[in-house]
Amino acid sequence: MMSLDGPQKTIINPVIPYVGTILGGLVPGELIVIHGSVPDDADRFQVDLQCGSSIKPRADVAFHFNPRFKRSGCIVCNTLEREKWGWEEITYEMPFEKGKSFEVAIMILKDKFQVTVNKKHLLLYNHRISLQRIDTLGIYGKVHIKSIEFVSNSVQGSQPSSLGITKISTENGEMPDGSQFGVPYIGKLDSALRPGCTIAIKGEMNKNPKSFAINLKSSESKDIALHLNPRMKNKVFVRNSYLCDSWGEEEKEVTNFPFSPGMYFELIIFCDAHQFKVAVNGVHILEYKHRFKQLEKIDLLEVTGDVQLLDVRSW
Repeated sequence: MMSLDGPQKTIINPVIPYVGTILGGLVPGELIVIHGSVPDDADRFQVDLQCGSSIKPRADVAFHFNPRFKRSGCIVCNTLEREKWGWEEITYEMPFEKGKSFEVAIMILKDKFQVTVNKKHLLLYNHRISLQRIDTLGIYGKVHIKSIEFVSNSVQGSQPSSLGITKISTENGEMPDGSQFGVPYIGKLDSALRPGCTIAIKGEMNKNPKSFAINLKSSESKDIALHLNPRMKNKVFVRNSYLCDSWGEEEKEVTNFPFSPGMYFELIIFCDAHQFKVAVNGVHILEYKHRFKQLEKIDLLEVTGDVQLLDVRSW
């Protein structure tokens, strides 16, 4: 799913405190993946995206990510500018445990950082300092780090260019940024669905979302072969089919509900002979056995609800 190219490499077993240059800086779409573990006696550690490495005066810190283990624990995020801290953004969900290993992935987006821990969405942090100024990664405190990996194009860059989807119509016409993906969106798949097909949908959850839906449909009838409907309030991920003028039985089971308000997502639907497989941000979420068997008749993709659609591709 993810490929490494460009000058970045993986840094293995760095000594902590670690301060290293980020070659080529950071651009939207990049991912920093840190594998490590929390020692039994940890009180806190931090990962800092810095503007330089000066100690006196202390370099600005664009993104300070600071898990603290006192009492029930919390994660404090902040920005340091001209040696002054801004306002703290505190997350009380604590995915780190003493004595346990972890994977932190920081996705760089154009307006924010998105942090996942152990493949589960944790938090968003809006940029307060421009990305262009960040050139140094610092890791400090009580933590063991096995590896730091800079992934220069996350899942975002690795697909073929927009192909296989012909835009039909959207209620809102073009988006303000000139993109073609207003919601509600309906697009025609260039070639009929068949085993081996992949559909990739990139979007961003609205700030206060109720639900959204993705439908794979046939233009010949009202049938919906696959209806994916994440509902935020109860954190249920409904799947169903609409065949012969009626809805079937809902499937809802999911180990982890993958969506959060405001988060960026890449949802992949892979069609194989017996089922659809769905992954979100590189993590497999569910399977849905085909109820609509004539795959070649599925030729439309529809997206509705509380999302901004950024890109749709199929191949």
